[in-house]
Amino acid sequence: MTAALILLAALLILAGAVFVWPRVSETLRRPVTERMRGRAPGEFAALEGGVTHYKWHGSRSERVLVLVPGLTTPLWVFDGLIRGFLGMRYRVLTYDLYGRGHSDRVPGPQTLEFHTRQLSELLDELGIRVPVTVLGYSMGGAIATRFAATESDRVDRLILLAPAGMGYEPSKLLAVARVAGPFGDWLWGLVGPWLLRRGALDDANGASVITDLPDRTKAELKRRGYLAAVLSSERHALQEPVADDHREISAMYIPTLAIWGEADEVIPISGVGQLAIWNRQAHQEVVPGAPHSLVFTRPTQVLEVIRGFLREVPE
Repeated sequence: MTAALILLAALLILAGAVFVWPRVSETLRRPVTERMRGRAPGEFAALEGGVTHYKWHGSRSERVLVLVPGLTTPLWVFDGLIRGFLGMRYRVLTYDLYGRGHSDRVPGPQTLEFHTRQLSELLDELGIRVPVTVLGYSMGGAIATRFAATESDRVDRLILLAPAGMGYEPSKLLAVARVAGPFGDWLWGLVGPWLLRRGALDDANGASVITDLPDRTKAELKRRGYLAAVLSSERHALQEPVADDHREISAMYIPTLAIWGEADEVIPISGVGQLAIWNRQAHQEVVPGAPHSLVFTRPTQVLEVIRGFLREVPE
């Protein structure tokens, strides 16, 4: 009887520890501090919505290319493409979405409007008055799409890499966390870090040009507010329809290129047909054998497609 009571007590203690661990671990994570930002590359803009970390690449030029990252990765996700874009005579602007990298952790639902407002305010703060080329990767593709549709006078070209909004297959864990309310918050806080670390290891083994991807992901997971930002965008931004946005882009004749990965298990290439219905003018290319991580595992092929698009659609 005594042994049974000891076992029961141990199980209750273990269950309690599992229950409180997500909250405890989040408290132990480091907030983004000014000291931390002082060691970060790039600069910071105090926007109405919050402080945003950004970085310019290349000399001053009126040809500006803005790169919009996706659900889980900060601005460094584009490191393998920057040199190629500079060779296209662009001045490149990268930045961290709120809740990622060194940008502020901003409360409230992370909707597409939330993310596009950050982009609009950043361009205003930097004094960028000329139309820019906007490139969005994954969820960044949906953000770039909404921005181009609502502020079409500020966009001269739209480039989408494995864009969200036309089919999406999240991991089973994230799909459950998305719809499960407070239980989903707990589940994502408990298992989300393991899932993201495993994904980084898998991507690093896929001929990634970002060889230290697991270490970079680990650093993100040490920062307070990151997991909550990812889940909030999953629940809100990635669930918003973008059909009307693409129809508006088509009506405004904004040159659009969409690049898909043939082996993408997150954003299926069935989106090719969907985009063709919404915007018949869009140029589309599929990179053979490319996974969702094509932005850093297939940068050469991605750049080649973009160069061809720019030749076909001159300014």
